[in-house]
Order: sequence, then structure tokens, then C-alpha cells
Amino acid sequence: MAAQNRVQFTIPKDHNGQMQAPEEDFDYSQRAQWVRAAVLGANDGLVSIASLMMGVGAVQESVKTMILTGFVGLVAGACSMAIGEFVSVYSQLDIERAQMKRDKTTGGPKQEQEESDKEQLPNPFQAAVASPIAFSLGAIVPILAAAFIANHKVRLAVIVAAVNLALLAFGGIGAFLGKSPMVKSCARVLIGGWMAMAITYGLTKLIGSTTGMEL
Repeated sequence: MAAQNRVQFTIPKDHNGQMQAPEEDFDYSQRAQWVRAAVLGANDGLVSIASLMMGVGAVQESVKTMILTGFVGLVAGACSMAIGEFVSVYSQLDIERAQMKRDKTTGGPKQEQEESDKEQLPNPFQAAVASPIAFSLGAIVPILAAAFIANHKVRLAVIVAAVNLALLAFGGIGAFLGKSPMVKSCARVLIGGWMAMAITYGLTKLIGSTTGMEL
């Protein structure tokens, strides 16, 4: 009899000896769009409202004025984020749909690829809802930090401390979800937040002192 060739297949097993399916590599680039929108929205809300309140705090000691300013900025910023994201993502959707039509007329991707591309099309309505929510979550941090502090200088210090913690948290979450370097991500958002608050506070203080608007 002729010798028979045998091919052996190794099936991975876990520590209990049970067969397990091969682990598929996850494409983290698929998360890039919504991670970017969420982190950008939360970071934008946090930094812009904190800087706005720090600027007002440079010339006004009233806690009511600071909180009211922060709330107005939250509402205006959330509306702006919703409209901006909707217009931006809808424009991207129009471009991708036009490209799919061109590919179809020129004999581009096959039916399976076309269906896959349709599933990955951006949703402008989803972006218009997610962005202002993320913005509001970030913006509420400095407002809550200032709400219960009567002393003006302590209030400003508490806002800065709360914003620093939130910036580190947002940077860490973005790095974790996107599998990017944790230290670099946290450092970027932290330094950016410091610069925004310092510039806003410094310029407002300068203008207030030179024009007599400081109270």
C-alpha cells in the first residue's frame, strides 16, 4: 500500500481544555471617527467653558456671574457643536455617496464591497446628537467646580484643579479606546488646556486693568 500523507490541524484550547475560535484582530481605526468626535467634544466643552469662566473671573469676583457665563457658554457651544458636526458629517456623506456612484458607473467595487461601504457611511444625525452631549459633559465640570466656592481665589484654583483632572481623564480615555500612547495623549490635552486658560485669563486681566473694567 502507498503511504498516505497526513495533515494535522492544531485547534487552540483554553486553560480548561475547551476549543476556542481563533481570535480576530480588531481594527482600531474603525473607532477613530467616533473617538475623535467624543474626545474633541468633551475636551472642547471643558477647555472653552473653563477658559471663559477664568476670563470672567479675572475681572469679576461674583460667583453668580461666573456660573451664568459658564451656562450661557455651555448652551451656545452645544448648539454650535450640533450644527457644525451635522453640516460637516453630511458634507462627508455627500462626498462618499458621490464617489460610490462614480465607482459603480466605472465598474468599481463589487456588490459585496459596495454593501460594506454603505454600512460604513457616516451618520450626520448621530454626530449631531453625540457631539453636543460630549461637549456638555465636559462643560459642566468647571461650572460645578465653581458653584459651591464662595472665596474668589479659591474658586479659581478649584476650577483649574478640576479641569486638570478632567483633561487627564479625557486624554486617557481617548488613548485607551484608540490604543494610542497614553502619556502623549494626556500631555497634549493637558498642555493645550493650560495654554487656553492662561491666555484667556491673562488677556482679560490686562484689558480689564487698562480699561477700568476690573471689579
